[in-house]
Amino acid sequence: MNFIVIGCGRVGSELAFGLYKNGHKVTVIDSHLEAFESLDPDFRGRTLEGDALTEGVLERAGIAEADGLASVTNSDTSNAVTAHIARTIYKVPIVVARNYDPAMRPMMEVFGLQLVSSPSWGAQRIQELLIDPVFRTVFSAGNGEVEVYEMRIPSCWNAKPLAGLLRTAPECLAVALTRAGCAMLPTPDTILQEGDLLNVSATFNGIQKLRACLDEKEEA
Repeated sequence: MNFIVIGCGRVGSELAFGLYKNGHKVTVIDSHLEAFESLDPDFRGRTLEGDALTEGVLERAGIAEADGLASVTNSDTSNAVTAHIARTIYKVPIVVARNYDPAMRPMMEVFGLQLVSSPSWGAQRIQELLIDPVFRTVFSAGNGEVEVYEMRIPSCWNAKPLAGLLRTAPECLAVALTRAGCAMLPTPDTILQEGDLLNVSATFNGIQKLRACLDEKEEA
């Protein structure tokens, strides 16, 4: 596949090399020539000096044939505008924009862009580790608004139905249960056993309610 990466900072250089290592054709755009020095020495993609918003730069990068574009500069405005142009004017099938400043997320979301906000995601993940280290996050969707957690069923919920546990946390949805190394799709009637590994999809508030329910049961 053909990809364009706009911005060759820490994120852009790592992304470009990762795509290249996976066998894709990559063109990296940056307005500063020295930025390309951060690319891995083994990178064999194409580099293009210039401002992506300047007329002709995206065309020279081959945007007409691009399968995907990622705008990952440290300017949210530039990322939003470039990604919007790629999606609406050039009809690039896959467009992703980096969000650098969480305060700018609402503005970028107005464009309907697929965003990756590392500050928001990072803050959310650190909060989880500080407040609730018992639940292990195994998958994060969006920017951490919904995540899949893995939890071990404690003795206080042994031989009880799954429905009773999830009734306390409506923002949680059971997606898998692993018992003795075998995974299954649980139903509300599934009887839990101590030591089961339960995967739940939940918001942060939902997982906090579920954790509070378990704490109350253990104390009882």
